[in-house]
Parts: sequence; C-alpha cells; structure tokens
Amino acid sequence: MSLLVDVEMILGDFSLAARFDSPGPVTAIFGASGSGKTSLVNVIAGLRRPERGQVLLNGEALLDTARHIDLPPHRRRIGYVFQDARLFPHLTVSANLAYGEWFTPRAARYALRLQILDLLGIGHLLARRPRDLSGGEKQRVAIGRALLASPRLLLMDEPLASLDAARKAEIMPYLERLRDEIRIPIVYVSHSVNEVMRLASTIAVMEGGRLKAFGPASDIAQRLDLVPEEEREEAGVILDMTVKQHDPATGLTELASAAGRFFVPGTIAPGGATARVRIRARDVMLAAEEPRHISALNIVPGIVAEVLAAGPHAVTVRLDCNGEAVIARITRHSAGQLGLRPGTRAFAIIKAVSVAGPAARARP
Repeated sequence: MSLLVDVEMILGDFSLAARFDSPGPVTAIFGASGSGKTSLVNVIAGLRRPERGQVLLNGEALLDTARHIDLPPHRRRIGYVFQDARLFPHLTVSANLAYGEWFTPRAARYALRLQILDLLGIGHLLARRPRDLSGGEKQRVAIGRALLASPRLLLMDEPLASLDAARKAEIMPYLERLRDEIRIPIVYVSHSVNEVMRLASTIAVMEGGRLKAFGPASDIAQRLDLVPEEEREEAGVILDMTVKQHDPATGLTELASAAGRFFVPGTIAPGGATARVRIRARDVMLAAEEPRHISALNIVPGIVAEVLAAGPHAVTVRLDCNGEAVIARITRHSAGQLGLRPGTRAFAIIKAVSVAGPAARARP
C-alpha cells in the first residue's frame, strides 16, 4: 500500500500543512488534541477540500487540486470509523452491517460476512439493537460495517477515545487481528502512545497543524521529544523479535533479537513467528556492571549512545544494544553515580512482566 498525502488548508485561524508518503500497512496520525489530526483524515476521506492538496492511494488520485480531481467520498471507497459508533439506532446489528454492503457494487466486494463476524466476535449480537450493546460492542459493529463495504482504505479516527480503560483493553486485540488478518491499509488517528505503538508500522506526528515528524514506528518510539508530557510515562522502544520457544513448565516465551534474548510470560505467538515487543523507558533499570543473582530475567548489554535531560530530576539514556535501541528514564543522581556518558558500557535490566500482555503483540 502506498498513501501519499500533501495538503495545505486554512480553517479560520487554524492552518494545516502536511506531506508524507506512507508504505503502510498501518499509518498512525498522532498528536495532541487540536493538532490537526481529524482535519487531515477528513481530507483523505473527501469530507474536506483543501486550498491545495493531493491524496494518492496506490498511485490513483483521490484528490489533486492542480488537476481538478476531487472524487466524492462515496467514490473513494474508504471506510470510516468515528469516535462514536454512529450506528443506526432503529436497525439491528445485522441490518447495520448490511448497510455497508448495500452501497458496494457486487463486483467490488471482497469482505466476507462470516469472516468479519468471526474476526470481531460479533456473531452473537446480530439480533440486538445498538441500545443493547456495550461501548466496545458498538465500536466493533461500527468497524464491521466499515469493513463490509469492502473499502480500499480504512480510516479510524480516535476509535477508542470514548471508551473506558476496560473497554479499550477489550477491543484492542480485535484491532490487532484486523491489522494482521484482513491486511487492509489503515490510517489510525490517536493521541494515545500505547495505541499507536501497538498498532502502527509508520507514524506521522502532528503539532499545531504541521507535520513534526514522520517515520517507522520503531524510530518515532525513541523520540521522547515528540510525546506530549502527559503521555511520557508510556514512551519507550519497539523491538521486533523472533519467537524461539515456549516453556510450559515456567509459562515463559523466549524471544530473540539483535539486542539479545528476552523472556516474557505467556504464549504470545507460535515458534518462528515475529513478535512486536514494546519496552517502556520507565520499566528499564541500568547497571554499570552485569548484575547477578537478581529476579529480572532480561539483562541486555549495550553502549550509551546519548544522555538527554528529561525534566529537572531525570534523564533519558539511550543504549545501543548491537544495533537495537533500548532507552531508560532514570534520575540524574543515578546517572551520575553510574558515570553514564556516551561511549560507556551499561546493562539494561527489564523485568519479564514489564513486556507481557498489552506490551507485546504477535504478527504472522
């Protein structure tokens, strides 16, 4: 998938200017409220027309103001999932799902109803009406309706923003299955570090209507300067690892990467699969010498690449671990006591439980 977006637009006192070319499969548009995320995604959908702009999907122009091309939303074949589910209250779940199919020419349909029902776990809800659904169930039905339109691109604008923590945890695995099994290109809008780091392959960071940074999720994850202050506790790195084996006796899965071996609880993927693991900076301890006889299972050697200020009392230390990055957020006092500076050797210490559950995801 290739998605080129090049937009300039004036919205009252607010101006929007962004250009990026994403290879997919999941492009996150990330930023604080008011940064221009929704305006940008509405241009992609055809709901707003910029003064100047171009939107190309796999080389086809959905919008090109220079060539006077501006396909209406229904001709762009883009699925859109909003913050609120926007289901038709008078229709059953089954009828809401059918709505997506009705407006798609039969020859263009690729989505299979049974597959979507299974993917989203909504087969048992077909006879219900929206008033009888939980918030998470409503969003899953809304995603199903968008998918059954057989779109070429799926836009998701803060789909979890209106849900509480429990409902977010409920729906996130379904979004991961959608990414891994359906393989439809997705543009995912969010201000949540946790969401974009779990789902995205590429991230566009918006600030004040401008594109502040763009690149692979693994690179953007290391840039704490791109993360809003209220989200910095979730900042860290992403490592793609190979699942080596699972030990039923201990309940641990062994993962391998260039940085070294890692152990995480549970069976996160079958042997040989690739698993994405997110390690938060706040969960990493550092040692100047290799520690022994401690409970932490993951001890990774590295060379200090940089030490950056992180507020009045803390620093962020980035280690180069055989080409992979691991970052830690520690106190200035600890960094001084350990003598940490670029070029010195250090060991990252990460508890296995810190990278388990929602911090890890499997990809076929």
